[in-house]
Parts: sequence; structure tokens; C-alpha cells
Amino acid sequence: MHAEYVLEMKNISKTFPGVRALNNVQLKVKKGTVHALMGENGAGKSTLMKILIGMYRPDGGTIKFKGKEVKFKSTHDALQAGISMIHQELSPVPYMTIAENIFLGRESLYKKTFWVNDREMERKTEELLKQLEISLNPKMKMKELSTAYTQMVEIAKAISYNSELIIMDEPTSAITEREVEHLFKIIEWLKKKGVSIIYISHKMDEIFKIADEITVFRDGSYVDTCSVKNITKEKLIEMMVGREITQLFPKEEAEIGKVLLEIKNFTRAGKFYDINLKVRKGEILGLAGLMGSGRSEIMESLFGVVKADKGEIYIKGKQVHINSPADAIKHKLAFLTEDRKISGLFLPLSVKDNMYISSINNYIEKLFINSKKVNKDCEEEVKLLNIKTPGLDQIVNNLSGGNQQKVLIARWLLTDPDILILDEPTRGIDVGAKAEIHRLMSKLAKQGKAIIMISSELPEILGMSDRIVVMHEGKITGELTRKEATQEKIMSYATGAAS
Repeated sequence: MHAEYVLEMKNISKTFPGVRALNNVQLKVKKGTVHALMGENGAGKSTLMKILIGMYRPDGGTIKFKGKEVKFKSTHDALQAGISMIHQELSPVPYMTIAENIFLGRESLYKKTFWVNDREMERKTEELLKQLEISLNPKMKMKELSTAYTQMVEIAKAISYNSELIIMDEPTSAITEREVEHLFKIIEWLKKKGVSIIYISHKMDEIFKIADEITVFRDGSYVDTCSVKNITKEKLIEMMVGREITQLFPKEEAEIGKVLLEIKNFTRAGKFYDINLKVRKGEILGLAGLMGSGRSEIMESLFGVVKADKGEIYIKGKQVHINSPADAIKHKLAFLTEDRKISGLFLPLSVKDNMYISSINNYIEKLFINSKKVNKDCEEEVKLLNIKTPGLDQIVNNLSGGNQQKVLIARWLLTDPDILILDEPTRGIDVGAKAEIHRLMSKLAKQGKAIIMISSELPEILGMSDRIVVMHEGKITGELTRKEATQEKIMSYATGAAS
């Protein structure tokens, strides 16, 4: 092995029941560089990384780390060797503190005892968070944190191992642009220390800003490795998908009609205050704001997940009372939540069961479920959303993140909603699938559906919204039409500078 490479993976193969996930792929990472690993959902990126850290055993191939061949049997082996990973799907222990989560399995103990030294762990955590400029109290429980702050804690945890190679799988999928810039500063700091980063992301702008080299996979096979300096975005997309994507935001004009949903004076103490919002038939309303601005919390209360302290909801001009998600579904609302694994999917169940679970009453005939109708409708959704699965009976946990997201979208489409709330609908989804979901949103708007889209990606907000409402610290600070909206104006409202 060349001394410049900290990692060399050669001819790696892996097969799961019904799926060939990896076919003789390779990956070489240089010391002190950021190496982007790219490809559509299901291309095999996450599978390769799970093999690298010992979660999966490869069917064939070799791995060399720092010049020596390694065969990790567990994530503990990889951590001991100097490799840590920030996973795309967050899995904190919710009722433990930030400090306890960061040092889980390697707790500080009092000398010559087995008693955990909480003060020492909290001191170390405070020191680490301060070094990374993350403003959080180590004593806070993980369940009190937003998805974005949970992501920042996961990043801090990976860095706390002092690893020589850190894998970042979609590290910015749950954080806003301000936090992304913060993460990039951390990455530059790590590079200067000689740490290598494997960076998995579907966000082109990030890749061209932070990466040194790019390796592309497609359908479980290796395509190519090249320097960021020697490739264009268009060529990279073509390498990833095997075709040209001519339009990432295929927004079509839809006839915007009467107000379908209105909320008045919506308030939940500590989360949002006096929110007044309208969305019309055929309209895509973009809801923008920084982490902690209250966007997701408003939608949770609207959908009956957490009750608001006060406020009124009107659907098609009539006041309604929504005390539970079941009430919301009866009133033709659908809510795609921001974290598919924590608040969306039933991971041990099949693709089919996950799809029709919210509309099960529509399939009950004489006390029995009409399986033929369920299969027919679910198959149609698989085709409509281009879900890559061996079949409807495949366990949903075995699908890639992007295909899991499509299963959730299919679930809500089967309820035939009038109003769709989409919270980060393309989070962790590849460029080809993003265009498909954006095309679907346009199609649904043309059918007269009202869509509320929460997104932390400003190009998505600008590209898909007919109107944009911006929030800052629980309050609406601005509203912009599609024509007058710019990134600068949105960020000005989102930071409170223009409110």
C-alpha cells in the first residue's frame, strides 16, 4: 500500500436475501483529506461503511487500514483501531443525558471502584462541546433535543474517540445552513490534525465545497474516483444516475384556489407564539427557518401529536378540533415527519404493512382485510414512487434510507389527503429521487392538494414553493412570494435581522 493512503478497500462484495448490495467495489482514502462517497439511494454506500466498521461481514475482498490488513468483527474493534462513524439514522438513548450518550460504554469511573463519575463525564463533555463551539448543557436529556441538536451531539461523539478516520453519513441532513458552516469549520480543523474523513452526502454544493476526492457507486458497483477539481456537477450527476437529470426542481404551475387550511393565533409555550397561517388549494407553501425556530412543532400540534395551548384550526372554512393524529387523518391531513425511523416507520414490518397501516379501515370488508386490494394499491405506489424493493413483503428496515422515505410518502398518499405536511421530504435522498419527489409534489398540487413543505435546504424552498413563510424563535418573521424570494432575504428573516 502507498503510504499516502490511510484506507484501502478492494474487491468488496456483499449479498443480502434477494439483493446484491455490493459487487467487487473499491475505495481508497488519503490521509488528512475529505473523500466524498456518492451514489443514488441503494448504490451501496452505507453498506460498504457498515462493512468497514464491523457491522457487516463482507462476502469477499480485503480491507487495509494504516498499511495493515484488518478484519473487524464489531464496531468496538473499529473504534479501537481508530475508525468512528456518524450514522445517517440517529439512535440516541433518549432518557440519558448528552454526557452519558457521548461516553456510553466508556464511562468515567471513580478510582478503584465501579461507580460512574458523572461530574468527570460532564466536565469532559463540556470541554468537548466548548472546543467544537456547540452550546448545549451536558446534563440535558437527549429526548429534550431537536433532531438537529441530536445530530450535533452525534458529531461530537464521533470526534471524542480521537479517531484517525471518521465516516460522516449524511451529517447535514438534519441541520440548517448555519450549522452546516459550523460543521465545515470542524472538518477543516480535523484535516489540519491529519484526520481523514469519508463524507457521504447527496448535496452537491457541500461536496464541491468540502471534498478533495469523490468516489461514485451505482447499483452496488464501483464507477470511478476523481479529484473534485476535475469534475463538473453535471458530469457527477450523470456518473451517479447513469443518465442526465435536466431539472432538479421540476416545479409546474398549478391553479391556486380557495383556502383549504387556516390556523389562527396558534401558541404552544416555549415552542411557538401567535402563528397565523393559510394554505390554498394547489399551493406549495414553503416553511423556512433555522434550527429551533418552531416549524416542526407547529405541524406536530396541527396534526394532534402535541396539543397547542391555544389557537383555532379551520379546514375549508369550518372550524375543526384536532386532538389526535386519528382526528387529523379524518379531516384529510397527512404528516410526513422529519425523522423516518423515530416517528415514521415500523422497522420490523414489511413494506406493504408500513404502506397501508394508516388507511387500514379502507381495506376492511366484513371484518376481514381485502388483501388483493391492499396488494394492488401498494404495487401502484411502488411503481409511482419508483421504490427499489425485492417485493412488498421485504422488511422495510432492509431498504436504503431513500426508499424508506418513499414508503412513508406512499403511506400518506394511500390516505388520499387534501392537505399534505411534508417535513424535510427529501432528507437523505439522492439527486435522482429528489427530482422524482419534487415532480410528485408538483403533480399533487396540480390535482388540487394543499402542501406545506418544511425544508432546511434553501434551494429546495426557493425551487418548489409558491409562497414562503419564514420563522425565527417561534414567531413568523416574514412572508415572501416565489418571485420576490432570495436566499439572502430568507436568511435575513430566519436570523431575525429583518423582522
